[in-house]
Amino acid sequence: METMYIKSRSTLTTAAAIFIGFWAATASFAQDYVARIGHLESDLQSRHVALEKVAATVNAETGGAVEFQLFPQGQLGGQREMTEAVQLGALEATVAPAAFLGGFNPAVSILDIPYLIPGDAEAAQALRDGPFGQALLESFSSRGVVALTLWPNGKKNFTSNEPLDDIASFADQTFRVMDSRILVEQFNALGASAVVLPFGELYTSLQTGVVDGEENPLDTIQRMKFYEVQDYLVISEHGAMEDLVLFNPNWWDSLPQEYKTIITAAFVEAIPELTAHKAAAIKEALEEIEASETNVRTASAEERAALREAMFDPSVAAYLSIAGAEGQALIDTYYAETGGE
Repeated sequence: METMYIKSRSTLTTAAAIFIGFWAATASFAQDYVARIGHLESDLQSRHVALEKVAATVNAETGGAVEFQLFPQGQLGGQREMTEAVQLGALEATVAPAAFLGGFNPAVSILDIPYLIPGDAEAAQALRDGPFGQALLESFSSRGVVALTLWPNGKKNFTSNEPLDDIASFADQTFRVMDSRILVEQFNALGASAVVLPFGELYTSLQTGVVDGEENPLDTIQRMKFYEVQDYLVISEHGAMEDLVLFNPNWWDSLPQEYKTIITAAFVEAIPELTAHKAAAIKEALEEIEASETNVRTASAEERAALREAMFDPSVAAYLSIAGAEGQALIDTYYAETGGE
């Protein structure tokens, strides 16, 4: 994945402008309320499967008055173009990885902080549903979009061509990261170095030794065949991959309150199916990786606690240097809710 930096309305990209004109000219009037929802994953992946469930639920419970038309796999453009189009009203909605939105809304980069989201699924969902999650969603309102909910989309793990036996093993290794000051600081805290590289260059960079390792969810490691050029994998689940469901405010405000309630509930109610589908994909990915020559181990609870202790505070400091007072308010809400300090 790559971090996408989204500029102001006055700096809308040419591609986005072309995209807006095309879709504005071809808007559908077949239903009372039609929302086109674009995203980057394929139609076989968890995000799209869950969106199909949401679309069916919403259509049924509104008596056919609301129709969601789904466009997976970047059919409507890259995430930058889709988010800009939602902001300007040329697209009704997108489901975007939080890691792609830091340039658009620095506050959301809080999700880059390692071990921010609890490992326990119920505790994690309570955090999304509680004051912290609601404050994070509200931070998008000043950016010209309605953030409806957070969707979990897996956890990151470490791989390397050098041993990852313990925290000390990270010292002097080099890891590829997305363009995030927080992720750079995460590895600095372990005595490692971080190199920002495009995702498309990662396989070759691992193969040729430009970097020793990387971090990604297991299904990404499997799908992109990174395990073919990595000797070691530690299941650390240190980084949460969260999605944001974003709607255009004018389209959203045009809905009757009854339909808003139905849509919001449908996205929340799809989370168990979303997480179950993701878990199955991760299980299948792990089986394939374990059948390869990659050395796989699972970090213990004690090791994860030690990793968190080493990485968390430096990553928070990096986040606050980006997000300022708005970020501090989110951090304070997080600590108040989790009992941290």
